[in-house]
Amino acid sequence: MTSTTYTSRVFSLETMDVPGGTETILRGGRHLFPLLPQAFAGVRRIGVIGWGPQGRAQALNLRDSLAGADIRVAVGLRPGSASAADARAHGFTEENGTLGDWLAVTADSDLVILLIADAALAAHHQEIFAALKPSAVIGLSHGFLLGHLRETGGGFPPGHGVIAVCPKGMGDSVRRLYRQGEDINGAGINSSYAVHADPDGRATDLALGWSVALGSPYTFRTTLDSEYLSDIVGERAILLGAVHGIVESLYTRARLVGDDPVAAYEKTCENITGPIARTISHSGMRAVREGLDATGRDVFDRAYTATYASAREIVAEIYDEVADGTELRSVILAERRLGSRPMSEIGGSPMWSVGDEVHARRGERDLPVEPFTAGVFVATMTAQIDEFAERGHPWSEIVNESVIEAVDSLLPYMHARDVAHMVDNCSRTARLGARRWGPRFQSAYGQIAFPAAEHPADEALLTAFETHPVHEALAAAAKLRPSVDISVS
Repeated sequence: MTSTTYTSRVFSLETMDVPGGTETILRGGRHLFPLLPQAFAGVRRIGVIGWGPQGRAQALNLRDSLAGADIRVAVGLRPGSASAADARAHGFTEENGTLGDWLAVTADSDLVILLIADAALAAHHQEIFAALKPSAVIGLSHGFLLGHLRETGGGFPPGHGVIAVCPKGMGDSVRRLYRQGEDINGAGINSSYAVHADPDGRATDLALGWSVALGSPYTFRTTLDSEYLSDIVGERAILLGAVHGIVESLYTRARLVGDDPVAAYEKTCENITGPIARTISHSGMRAVREGLDATGRDVFDRAYTATYASAREIVAEIYDEVADGTELRSVILAERRLGSRPMSEIGGSPMWSVGDEVHARRGERDLPVEPFTAGVFVATMTAQIDEFAERGHPWSEIVNESVIEAVDSLLPYMHARDVAHMVDNCSRTARLGARRWGPRFQSAYGQIAFPAAEHPADEALLTAFETHPVHEALAAAAKLRPSVDISVS
């Protein structure tokens, strides 16, 4: 079990009640920005290595939050990087010393935040480690490198602090909500933090300062191991892979019972990314069921109890394969096999052809929650929550990786684009995982769960859902939620 108690010499911390105990958390906000120089004591230059979605967002947020402080944020890119022009357009330039070769920026930085793609990090981390200045701190926003080092018998270089700050949302969300926070104090994406190595005793405050500078409304403690497991499992399950499998299977079911393509899309994909996500975001998981009439609740109940067991089996299998390194090895093998070749897109099935038509109909009416779709989705979310709880993850991590990241970051983007677009445009690691596991959820639901939903609901499973401790944990987290929804154009 991850210890969630910690202290800070810089920030005032709070205690949050969670099922079975309490967690120490840091409530963020722009009023804390004047404390950042103290939190970053000893850091004069922060090197952000990479300019993908997270690299761009974090470099910009750090630069804006540290404006006026004697701390420079620089971006390091590989030679010939196609991202250099965009970095320059955002004000990072060679002329002002804030853009340069990745190894040169690494060598000149006191905190080196590694945000290049997982495959590139696996291939080039030794070069980066060799370039580090003495006592420089290594920063991560993902635990993939730890998994890779363990698989290959490597390790982090001795004498260097290793910390992680992991925003619970995609890079574009990290930046958009930070910008919205210019008018609404504290608007941003929650983050976890971890201290993996702390040779000089400053790692916790450094990590907390980094999280505050990103705009995190609240920051909770985890470990790099726990973050890696929950993050990789989550993106293969309820955050991405399972969502794709759910909507494909539900769309097929809707078409088989006679719905036209537009109606089938609205009952499935549009419903999950729209009314179901909004209800959970603002009122919690239980509110989805409570908002239905008696007939709708019966449909929800049958779908929920028919789906839960299949979902739990797959989530447990994903977790085991992430924990023993199988999933990581599959990603590395796929990267070697694919090389620079693009992956084929998954948005070719019939349902995605009507997405534009459905999006154009928005505003004509408010779609109600579709009870069968809601039951399937909430059952899958609960299955992931239960797997994480059984494996000993802290409650803040459970609700952020299983619920908050989904409904406050990813699903709004899926609503604006569509689920297939998200799968085809996410990180390579997430995309490979979604393509591998999404079809597993799709087939299990079509072959096992949906036929079982013709039978009466399992009352014991419904009671477990109604009395689930996650509702208490989500209510506690909701008190820290900014009063703003992400704006996605």
